[in-house]
Amino acid sequence: MMVVSALPGVRGKLTANAPLAALVWFKAGGTAQWLFEPADLDDLRGFLRDLDPAVPVMALGLGSNMIVRDGGVEGVVVRLGKAFAKVTAREGHVLECGGGASGILVSSTARDAGISGVEFLRSIPGTVGGFVRMNGGAYGSEVKDVLVDCDVVLRSDELVTLATADLGYTYRHSELPEGAIVVSARFQGRPGEPAAIQAEMDRIAASREASQPLRSKTGGSTFKNPDGHKAWELVDRAGCRGLTMGGAQVSEKHTNFLINTGDATSTEIEALGEEVRRRVKDSSGVTLEWEIQRVGRP
Repeated sequence: MMVVSALPGVRGKLTANAPLAALVWFKAGGTAQWLFEPADLDDLRGFLRDLDPAVPVMALGLGSNMIVRDGGVEGVVVRLGKAFAKVTAREGHVLECGGGASGILVSSTARDAGISGVEFLRSIPGTVGGFVRMNGGAYGSEVKDVLVDCDVVLRSDELVTLATADLGYTYRHSELPEGAIVVSARFQGRPGEPAAIQAEMDRIAASREASQPLRSKTGGSTFKNPDGHKAWELVDRAGCRGLTMGGAQVSEKHTNFLINTGDATSTEIEALGEEVRRRVKDSSGVTLEWEIQRVGRP
């Protein structure tokens, strides 16, 4: 781990050697050298302004689509709390969303305001900041389809507003700068009836429940869908359904999900993913790309 001699004073919570396993869905992995939970936007900006520029910074949302490696994460992990979790309906069917707000809060606020078009966010386990960074999507929609713009604090502490076109969106990827933290975003919806919006959210929730191992310690979709293919079908055809490595397993229910069956290490989970990639390459010639973000030191 790099040595951090002195850290700026904060009004929020700053924890040294903070365990991250409890904060990610896989319930595995090492510690953050420092975990910072800012009190508000000014607290975040002041901290970044005064922090040694050599110290890396990484944002953490709900930890749903992430492997934190067992060696832990160098530098500072920033986790946005309640101050960044508000969602407000604005004129013109626009939703003003804090970077720490969950997809469930965004979609339910939209429903109550009679705003449709963001129901798909109900099905993505994560926060607005993560959705914006990864161009989160499900059920035929992606963040780039509804994003107006977002407010981002750069590693330098500068607060900038980036339009959708500035983010260089592709499938599950953006060009958001390294160390940047999404603190808020605006989503454009359209008029809708709350009952119809709720019905669509219920349909999406039922579909997820039926097809995905939501009761398990998992990281969501493991691999991106390659052009012309579905990742789960390639994994299944390669004979990987139920494949295990230590405490890690390819889900029997949905083969594009890895699960922690009990006490898997992040090393085992990642190694299982690499073995799946190898087998898929051998059987189909297709190289699967990780969708799950893998961070930290082995």
